[in-house]
Amino acid sequence: MTDPYYITTAISYPNGRPHIGHAYEAIAADAIARYHRLAGRDVYFQTGTDEHGLKMDQAARARGISARELADEMSGYFQEMARTFNISHDRFIRTTEPAHHAASQALWQAMADAGDIYADRYEGWYSVRDEAFYDEKELIDGPDGEKLSPEGSPVAWTAEEGWFFRLSAFQDRLLAYYDAHPAFILPESRRNEVIAFVRGGLNDLSISRASFDWGVKVPGSPDHVMYVWVDALTNYLTGVGYPHDPERLARWWPADLHVIGKDIVRFHAVYWPAFLMSAGLPLPKTVFGHGHVLDRGVKMSKSLGNVVDPQDLAMRYGVDPVRYFLLREVSFGQDGSYAADAIVTRANADLANGLGNLAQRCLSIIAKNVNGMVPNPQAGSQDPDLAGAGIKAAVDQAMAQLSPNRALEAIWEAVGDANRYFADNAPWALRKTDPAAADTVLYHTAEAVRRLAILVRWAVPGSADRLLDQLAQGADARDFAALATPLVPGTPLPAPAGIFPRLEGEKAG
Repeated sequence: MTDPYYITTAISYPNGRPHIGHAYEAIAADAIARYHRLAGRDVYFQTGTDEHGLKMDQAARARGISARELADEMSGYFQEMARTFNISHDRFIRTTEPAHHAASQALWQAMADAGDIYADRYEGWYSVRDEAFYDEKELIDGPDGEKLSPEGSPVAWTAEEGWFFRLSAFQDRLLAYYDAHPAFILPESRRNEVIAFVRGGLNDLSISRASFDWGVKVPGSPDHVMYVWVDALTNYLTGVGYPHDPERLARWWPADLHVIGKDIVRFHAVYWPAFLMSAGLPLPKTVFGHGHVLDRGVKMSKSLGNVVDPQDLAMRYGVDPVRYFLLREVSFGQDGSYAADAIVTRANADLANGLGNLAQRCLSIIAKNVNGMVPNPQAGSQDPDLAGAGIKAAVDQAMAQLSPNRALEAIWEAVGDANRYFADNAPWALRKTDPAAADTVLYHTAEAVRRLAILVRWAVPGSADRLLDQLAQGADARDFAALATPLVPGTPLPAPAGIFPRLEGEKAG
């Protein structure tokens, strides 16, 4: 049985439609999942929507509909976004599913059985927008003197009876775990932030609500619903069979990678491991907090009117150009900037003028001069090793370090090498004096295009597959193992067609 690999996104909070940040996280996780599938691993990839909590309840009331109606409508938009961007998830989970309620209640009961849940009265600062509790020392002063969360959200003093989790009891255990598992929180900047937070002391966590009923019922306390983060984090267990399918759970858990936004690292790197420790379950191997996608350096917000609809981007520029731009331009783990002209410039330079132009020119000459068949290289001709083992090794190293942007840089170095080889050897001119030598150049160039298409399938899957179609490569010849099986001379090829049309924009160049 092949090696399992379990990767998740954070589940999105659907109190509004998806924005570019949601698309970026889904695309990044999808790229990593696809890379591991191409490498021969048995991948399970989960994404979904986090549909409970006070924020959803309030958003639904503001529209005069039920929270369930809002969840159904908005979750549909997130599923549509996943389809649009070719997200290859194995499961789209919704926290309103009965199986998820059962899993959340099972985790709660396990923590209660461990003695880590108790009844008390909560009084403190709470942000509905962040769905988070804050100490007085964490709050900042707003422009009008009001108290705000560290994220800049309004907070309100909240007091109610409820259930608490003994988070304070896990401070030393968490610090010891971080020390023993340096890859648990990545990148390093996020790890340092979490360690500093935990060293500053942990307070017990209020984990139930009685002021509204939109959530998972607390076992034995039907007037209370779980704090939304207890329920939300449990989705990662629900998807792999907890608690009713121990065989499935044993295969997939612990997760290899949680891909999340940097603003929810605390929940995933402090609360989540503490819950799992309490319940006696293994901890995920890595929590990776990626950065934000900014609008020319400015954080997007509805109030500024600069929120970008990913569906609009896909319609305007195409799915793979947007995927490629986000994966190539944003250093994974850091903030990155979006701009329409930057998408156009990058897509035209790398996709249209780079890989697309190479493929189109080579395959067009083959169609016109070699009867539309893979050319036959001269016996004993030297293989220029375009996009060979060295490039694959560089891609593997970058992806092992969770750096898709560096993996793409390595691939496009090979695109440049292949274009230079093709231009320097000029098979269209060489054909006039030495047709056999021209066929050799065309063969090696077409073979480079094949390798490049396979190497980049995790980033631009639709376009890469159309390239491989034009090279008559079957569905079973498209993973990394197939890199070692070169094109067979004489194979008939379909008529070539452009894969990456040039985009129009301010800097179409």
